[in-house]
Amino acid sequence: MSVRADALRANYTAIAEAVGASTGVLLMVKANAYGLGMREVVGVLEPFEPWGFGVATAAEGIELRESGVTRPILVCSPMPEGDVAPAVAADLQISISSLDALRKLDQAAEESGATAAMHIDVDTGMGRSGFDWRTAADWLPSVRERSDRVEWVGCYTHLHSADADAASIREQWGRFEQVLGQLDDDEGPGLVHVLNSAGIMRFPALGNAVVRPGIYLYGGRVGEGQPDPDPVVSLHARVVHIREASPGTTLGYGVTHRAKEAERWATLSIGYGDGLPRVLGNRGYALLRGTRVPIVGRISMDVTVVDISGVSGVREGDVATLIGSEGGESILLDEVAQLAGTISYEVLTGLSPRLPRVWVAEGSGS
Repeated sequence: MSVRADALRANYTAIAEAVGASTGVLLMVKANAYGLGMREVVGVLEPFEPWGFGVATAAEGIELRESGVTRPILVCSPMPEGDVAPAVAADLQISISSLDALRKLDQAAEESGATAAMHIDVDTGMGRSGFDWRTAADWLPSVRERSDRVEWVGCYTHLHSADADAASIREQWGRFEQVLGQLDDDEGPGLVHVLNSAGIMRFPALGNAVVRPGIYLYGGRVGEGQPDPDPVVSLHARVVHIREASPGTTLGYGVTHRAKEAERWATLSIGYGDGLPRVLGNRGYALLRGTRVPIVGRISMDVTVVDISGVSGVREGDVATLIGSEGGESILLDEVAQLAGTISYEVLTGLSPRLPRVWVAEGSGS
């Protein structure tokens, strides 16, 4: 697996230019930076001086602190009770979705003697977390009466369909505004943030104080008609075996492929144990010697077979490309996701630790 630092920088620059210099960037680096490597991504993008970094768990945030990160780190998901005190001790900013969570944060801050920073998560339609926007009059008084040891830093909402439905962004923004409208000028958060990658590209004017880009940074598309990011990740495997398959030769678990005529097969050193989606068997592709070749049979844990009939010169040791470009052919991340019946996020985060992450030099391509 190769990761292009220059493409990552280019995608960050596109985000920053879309929203303007007055808007901060809260980089989403959760799930090991969508599978690329959290520490490496932070190291590449730190020189851009982002506002901070977004994670999903206290453990991710603590790892960043231990690596030397001093910028704000926001835990963007509700946390188990046992994680609250360690998060406060690590100076992580904490997302609050309920009054019970606020009480636990108050208690952890009081017991530690530290000041805790919180961001209020407002549910405007996502449903998985956050205070209900319709009942703000019920929960806002308790937020206002929080302990002096809890600083209200930010307020945000999650967009649920920004990549596919521009109207949903306007609808959710209108709901969020109703909550903000119940705050006096001298109270509440200093930071308001709403836009994810797709929202940034569709409505950059709603950037407010901070935006939260994720998938676009890592090379995933963010909706029909939106700018394409530079490809960041490419996936490769070596040919480890070649065989001539006579008519009728069967292949793989369940025998889902049988040679109808004389075929030539190449076995690649990658399988679902490396994160290549098993569902790509008999429907996915690889590139070998600049030619698109089909995956045949079921993908195994450790190997995958492609049909190289008609492709001359393939030898053991050759490198196949499963995501990326070779010659004039390309297999894009989002194409792989579509073939697998999923999204680019799942493809990236599913690439297992068994695959080395090789950060290529600027300009060396994928």
